[in-house]
This record gives sequence, structure tokens and C-alpha cells, in this order.
Amino acid sequence: MEIDHILDKAEASPRALTRAELAALLSAEDADALFARALAVRMRASGRGVSMRGLIEAGNVCSKDCLYCGIRKGNAKVRRYEMGADEIVAEAVAAFKAGYGSVVVQSGEIASPARTAFVEDVLKRIRDAAGDGFGITLSLGEQDEETYMRWRAAGAHRYLLRIETSDPALYAKIHPADHSWQRRVEALRALARCGYQVGTGVMCGLPGQTFDSLAADIEFFAQIDADMIGMGPFIPHPDTPLGASAPWNAQIAAERLDLGLRMIAATRLYLHDVNIAAATALQALAPDGRERGLLAGANVVMPNVTPARYRADYKLYVGKPCIGENAADCRACIQRRIESAGGTVLWNERGDSPHWRKKCSHS
Repeated sequence: MEIDHILDKAEASPRALTRAELAALLSAEDADALFARALAVRMRASGRGVSMRGLIEAGNVCSKDCLYCGIRKGNAKVRRYEMGADEIVAEAVAAFKAGYGSVVVQSGEIASPARTAFVEDVLKRIRDAAGDGFGITLSLGEQDEETYMRWRAAGAHRYLLRIETSDPALYAKIHPADHSWQRRVEALRALARCGYQVGTGVMCGLPGQTFDSLAADIEFFAQIDADMIGMGPFIPHPDTPLGASAPWNAQIAAERLDLGLRMIAATRLYLHDVNIAAATALQALAPDGRERGLLAGANVVMPNVTPARYRADYKLYVGKPCIGENAADCRACIQRRIESAGGTVLWNERGDSPHWRKKCSHS
């Protein structure tokens, strides 16, 4: 296929490409033109501004046993922790006072009445301290719709629930038998019904994944009308069933980084106005990985504001950066990184998805 023609078509209007054309972009010999066009679309959709989300890793206790995840229930080598409500609220308020317009509260998945009430209390306390203009994203896994509704009413604005792959057969290969792809899709639909800005994403470079299946993932983002995308390269964790058998060397790491950047760019060119995060996993593969993500079309970064004493224990993959830094270090570092990539930090702004704002204006 003629790549320049595909890029012209993609830049002109959203959702214009076929799956074959998306796959052609992902597999193009030279990605520089892909990244340049994606950056141009990002600039048109959201400008130079980059939204900051202070990431709070609130706990690594998880009821799930996903075959790729370092904090999976079956990993006995993990030192488990759960932050208390006072700690989570204090970190969120500190982020607010430091100029972040938003935080992400993330943890392992726990579904129980006690957990629902705990998160609900935390959300209300953050909202009371920082106001409703302060953005709160949750990434707490699959829950029932009533729980999602309660958390939305308590102050959450966004929810990130990664599908990991839109291919049910591949999903089954990377999860235990009691994990359901369809249940995860239904959870995404429930989040939309509850009024969240809905985020999802995939891992790039899974065993058995093809350019065609990654192109289908991008189509899936459009089908569920996602407002934000968070995705990153698959980095094997040696203490997981999938990671223990996955080969890894410097060449594979470089290829995985390139694929992750291509997915950011192709997603930007297909969806245009969604928020896309430059994932921390990119920096695990290259010191300038997140900057390269911004230059490939991402417009969100998530500096870690978790207390340093917990960071090493929230390890979804190996090579996690910034484990020893405090929140102030991360804030200054990420500002330098954003500016080095030609961006401007949107301090004290919630950074809602342009796609979501358009939907609200048309409703």
C-alpha cells in the first residue's frame, strides 16, 4: 500500500482507514512519517498542552490472576500493601496543591461491599478538599454497575479499564479460565452508561499478536467510543506464567518500544481527539520513552505521586522507572521531559478528553 496516501487519508478525517490500512501503518518500514502526521493531528486536536495526572498506586492486593501481571493473586513473591484512606486523600490533596489538575487512583482489583464503601469515602473526601473541578480517574478493575454509579456520584470523573486485547481468543490465552472477555466489555459499556469518561487500552507485543489484531484493537476503541486510551508495550515479568516463558533481550525491547509508539501514532490518526497517555512503560524501555510517546501523538502523562516506600511493590512489569523518587522529584522531572518534547504542561487544568467534551456539547 502507498503509505503517504494512507497518511493523507488519516490526517484528513477520523475513522477513515480500513483495518488493512491501519495494519499497513503499524508495519511500515519507516515510522518517522507516521509519528510526524500523528503529532500534527494531536496539535490540531489539543495543541501543545500536555495534561498531568498524578498517579496514586493505592494498593497491590488483587483478586485477579492475569498471566502477565506482576501483582497477580498467584504471585507469592509480592510484598502486599494497601494504603489507608487518610494516605490516599493526603496524596491527592498534595497533588492538587502542587498544581496537578487531576489524579489517577489505581490498585489491584477488589470487589466487595467494604471496598465500594472505602473508595466512595475516599472520593468524597478528595472532592470536599479539592473541589469538583479537580479531576479524579479510577483504575480499579471490573465492578458491578451499581458500584460504578456510586463512585461516579461520589466524585470520580474518568475510569480506565484496559481490554488488553480485543481478540477474545487471545484474551483467553493470557488469562485464567474464570476471566471473561465479554464481562470486561460489558463493564466498559456500564461505565459509559454511568457517565464516566471511558478509557481503555491494550498491550502491544503479546505472544501471538499480529499487526491485523492490533489494527482491530484500534477499531475496538472506536466501537466502544472511548474517550481516552492508555496502552503500552508488553514487558515480561519473570514471576508470571506468561513472562517466565517469554524471550527478552535488548533487540526485543527496542522492537517492543517501537511497536508501542506506532500504536500511539496509529490510534491518534484514527481517533484524532481522544486523550492518549504516554505510558510509564515506554520509559522502562528507553530513558526518553515518554518523550517519544508525546512526539508520536500522546497528550497525557502520569507522574507517580505514590509515597516512595510503596513504589517498588507495585511492579506490574520489570524495569519500572522512578521507584526511588519522591513526588516533587517526579513533578520536576516530567515537566522537563514534556518541555523537551515541545509540549507545555497544563498545570491546574483537569484535562478532559476533547472527544468527551464534543459528545457533551451534542447531547
